[in-house]
Amino acid sequence: MLEDLKANNIAWSKGKTEVDPDFFKRLEGQQTPEYLWIGCSDSRVPANEIVGLDPGELFVHRNVANLAPPQDANYLSVLQFAVDVLKVKHIMVVGHYGCGGVAAAIDGKRRGLVDHWLHPIREVHAEHRHELEQIPEQRAMLDRLTELNVARQVRNVAADVFVQDAWARGQSLSVHGWVYSLHDGLVNDLNIGISSVEDYQRVVADTSCP
Repeated sequence: MLEDLKANNIAWSKGKTEVDPDFFKRLEGQQTPEYLWIGCSDSRVPANEIVGLDPGELFVHRNVANLAPPQDANYLSVLQFAVDVLKVKHIMVVGHYGCGGVAAAIDGKRRGLVDHWLHPIREVHAEHRHELEQIPEQRAMLDRLTELNVARQVRNVAADVFVQDAWARGQSLSVHGWVYSLHDGLVNDLNIGISSVEDYQRVVADTSCP
């Protein structure tokens, strides 16, 4: 299997240089992506491919169930680097329908350390229990929980001091919430973007917002 992967790498490299001889020379320079993708580790959700961007055009952070917890140093390091150094203009929190992490968070089974990691999803589930209990079909309920989780992570990102400070100094930066469909390969924009301190304050003041 590893030999196959190395052969694929050679073919990929050759294909890139045949189309664009200077492709890798440009990549050796400083990366200048305009986007930070905070997504799920699921192997079926390849960030660059989904949005048709080449290496160097998308800064990517992935973890189980696309969480943005304010206690996670890994996520915070990526966020600070993206905002303060790369000066990205857009941060996309991208969940996906059929997420195993979302399902595992509430199925009552014990899996070990990941149970602690998924705790924020159980909190979202508890806060929206009334709405979710009105959805009779399990898959549809999990899809809605996936959307609610993305909305919560968007708020987490927007609440972070790195993002708040960027807005305070006039930096152009927007936080978006998407959900990717494994069924057709399309993203669903949840239209919950936050682009300023004022936007964030309105979201916080809106008690109906996830």
